[in-house]
Amino acid sequence: MTGLAIRVRLPRPDFLLDCDLHLPASGITAVFGPSGSGKTTLLRCVAGLERPAQARVVLQGETWEDSERGLRLPTHRRPLGYVFQEASLFDHLDVAGNLRFAHRRAGRDAAPLQPLLELLGIAGLQGRRPGELSGGERQRVAIARALATGPRVLLLDEPLAALDLARRREILPWLERLRDELRIPMLYVTHAGDEVARMADHLVLLDAGRVRASGPLAETLARIDLPAVPGEEAGALLHGAIGQRDARWQLAEVRFEGGALWIADPGFASGHPVRVHVLARDVSLALVPPQQSSIQNVLPAIVRAIAPGGHPSQALVQLACGPTLLLSRVTTRSVEALELAPGRSVWAQVKSAALVA
Repeated sequence: MTGLAIRVRLPRPDFLLDCDLHLPASGITAVFGPSGSGKTTLLRCVAGLERPAQARVVLQGETWEDSERGLRLPTHRRPLGYVFQEASLFDHLDVAGNLRFAHRRAGRDAAPLQPLLELLGIAGLQGRRPGELSGGERQRVAIARALATGPRVLLLDEPLAALDLARRREILPWLERLRDELRIPMLYVTHAGDEVARMADHLVLLDAGRVRASGPLAETLARIDLPAVPGEEAGALLHGAIGQRDARWQLAEVRFEGGALWIADPGFASGHPVRVHVLARDVSLALVPPQQSSIQNVLPAIVRAIAPGGHPSQALVQLACGPTLLLSRVTTRSVEALELAPGRSVWAQVKSAALVA
């Protein structure tokens, strides 16, 4: 068995955590949902910090817990790294001391420290105490300390929640670097949709202890059979690469499977991989190619499905641009007037698209 398999059933005072998941062997799996949905409890079960009534946790074929067989490895015997909201570093030790402490505890399983210092950009901080670091620096050191133990899975419980916007922007590129360079699965708990869109490869949606959805990020975001997560707007995520440029108007083309979009030029080189978030509210539909319109991103598409849009006046339309999925929010009156139905050819007019990575 490859990847991470988790089956837990754990009664809580306000909900029953009941999850059955099979997650990828690498990359970031975002565990997303409203406060109190069971995200942190799920991570604690994987770490062995909770004792579920029923549990089975298997990583890459190695069983950590199986309640039916009476098998349960204690936390200290599970090769994992855990990063909390607060960095929780030892104040009496400098950065180097904090890392050496984790390194010694790991023994033969410890990871080389120098590559971690370079990977997280903290080589120049080794002589500083935690009180001399910014919030973003402390969290990078906490991540390095978790990785110093040579874990086979990294658990991150809202690692940016305690940081202000500037510190969040500072640390996000380092987390992306971990995603791209580490070859271990990472479970990333968050309730911030922008972090999901920017970093995740796989998405688990939790609500009141139940898994509402689990799958590849772009595919899961484009589903229309899921109720909206409070505070988040329906939208699709496109994986593409920078194409040609229009220097006069400071625009860059993003090519993806099924089409291309023009966005504000982010300054990346041609071929640079990017993610583009397109909200359903920013996609309108037409039956013929629009003429003399201010909207310059127009894509041929096929209607895949139509669902209620959260209000009787609204509908959510799932579109296929080749293999890529888009969402469009329109009125139910427009659905009837345009005779929209699965299989109908339309033109999707993308009014706005946001680069997220």
